[in-house]
Amino acid sequence: MKIKITIAGKVLTANLVDNETARDFVSLLPLNLSLNDLFGREKYGDLPKALSRNGPRKNRYEVGDVAYWSPDHQFAVYYRQDGESIPSPGIIPIAKIDAGTEVFNVPGSVKMTIENLK
Repeated sequence: MKIKITIAGKVLTANLVDNETARDFVSLLPLNLSLNDLFGREKYGDLPKALSRNGPRKNRYEVGDVAYWSPDHQFAVYYRQDGESIPSPGIIPIAKIDAGTEVFNVPGSVKMTIENLK
């Protein structure tokens, strides 16, 4: 299954990961989020509710990863690799963006819409 991400007039697609957290995320769609920048590597924002924590966790990320940070019920998109690891308890993968993550590489916050791709 794919999702559509619209940011700054550009449309990106992402493939959902097969886990409970990703399925829970899809139940929230469509979403309009304002994302803040963290460390010049990721944009993150608050989700309207907590998601399942039953997905596998990891402490490394790749450019294009869309993930869930469970301690604060936040969603993150990783757009630049800085070689740093993610602190415990790690992130739970939700999706992987196909291409175009450079659109996130702008200073400050961005507004984004996420929908099911029909």
